[in-house]
Amino acid sequence: MSNLLFDAYFTQAAMRAVFCDQGRLQGMLDFEAALARAEAAVGVIPQTAVAPIAAACRAERYDAAELAQAVVSAGNSAIPLVKALGRQIAAQDPEAERHVHRGATSQDAMDSGLVLQVRQALDLLDVDLAQLAEALATQAERHADTVLAGRTWLQHATPVTLGMKLAGVLGAITRHRQRLAELRPRVLVLQFGGASGSLAALGADALPVAEALARELELSLPEQPWHTQRDRLVEVGAWLGLVAGSLGKLGRDLSLLMQTEAAEVFEPSAPGKGGSSTMPHKRNPVGAAVLIAAATRAPGLVSTLFSAMPQEHERSLGLWHAEWETLPELFCLVSGALQQAQAIVAGLEVDAARMQANLELTHGLVLAEAVSIALAGRLGREAAHHLVERSCKRAVQEGRHLRQVLGDTPEVTAELSSAELDRLLDPAHYQGLARAWVTRALAEHRTLLSRSQDKRTA
Repeated sequence: MSNLLFDAYFTQAAMRAVFCDQGRLQGMLDFEAALARAEAAVGVIPQTAVAPIAAACRAERYDAAELAQAVVSAGNSAIPLVKALGRQIAAQDPEAERHVHRGATSQDAMDSGLVLQVRQALDLLDVDLAQLAEALATQAERHADTVLAGRTWLQHATPVTLGMKLAGVLGAITRHRQRLAELRPRVLVLQFGGASGSLAALGADALPVAEALARELELSLPEQPWHTQRDRLVEVGAWLGLVAGSLGKLGRDLSLLMQTEAAEVFEPSAPGKGGSSTMPHKRNPVGAAVLIAAATRAPGLVSTLFSAMPQEHERSLGLWHAEWETLPELFCLVSGALQQAQAIVAGLEVDAARMQANLELTHGLVLAEAVSIALAGRLGREAAHHLVERSCKRAVQEGRHLRQVLGDTPEVTAELSSAELDRLLDPAHYQGLARAWVTRALAEHRTLLSRSQDKRTA
């Protein structure tokens, strides 16, 4: 079944290219070509066999549909591919065909090929995360003093700033980038164990071949093969789930701020974007929908990877198979969500006037805490809380602004002057550390950015 109808919406094209059929085949074929070079370097196979094997290791030479039918009987994709590879080589050099796949097993080709794909995929996501972080940093700095209502339990709480909200997302993305740098060495490792993990078929040449193969593929050589120890790949899946969740949080908040009743922040507009088939006035948060959808689907996929961890003995029946489509789908979902997030954040449309108007919807109640705290230092916490609480109830019952009610309350005016009340009920003067949080998030982002640039130039 083709994914063409929805792929452009939910998946980044470059990521789908990594995990398409040709991408999967090329990963395994890259393993086979590297294995031939490594074994020739150690002297296990003749050097003359390398060129014919490498020449046949091009995915476009193989019929994916034909191989797919063969998988039905073989039980995995490497078995029919290695057979097809052998036939291709034999047609040109029968002697070289004898040396294909020497000492390896199907899972070596599939898992090492997958690791090569994962490396490409992580590189793509690394770039996207960095770009999203930079866009978030720009917007957080721009809106460090843009005041809007904070919301708890979906109700107006106390004022915050849009910059603070965006800095919160930036902090999460920075941590995900740090996690990515930390997990790379654990994940980008060779899988090469032969039939049961001992590489017995290669005898004394086993370790030299493994070391040479790891160098060829530019992967690390792990302490031993990991055919049924799946923590490395599950760690990647869990990380993808974390990224999806943070993007989902961004999408959820944005979609709520885009609601007609709030109308404070919007996705960038474009011709035909977010429209309705029947309602010409609609401006739907179609980008946020992708972020929320990815965050909704990711936990189930991550759960599948965790469920597949207790694999039997040296080769699993069914649990390994459950991973094959799961991890690629996670990568594709997160890539699509990141693509949408970049576009949303970079083109964010902000209505500061509407934010100010919405702050007044409760007629000053969002600043009740500020008044209560100011009075607590003079009347005591409990007395101040009850006094302001009664004033809030009066304001609601009488349809008046809290400032008016407080100004008419002798217990309040005895402690707070008119100027003090005006200041306490001004949202711009009750921001706490909102700007400091922005500054700190930007500093962490720039520190990581500097380290990344240093590594690239080293």
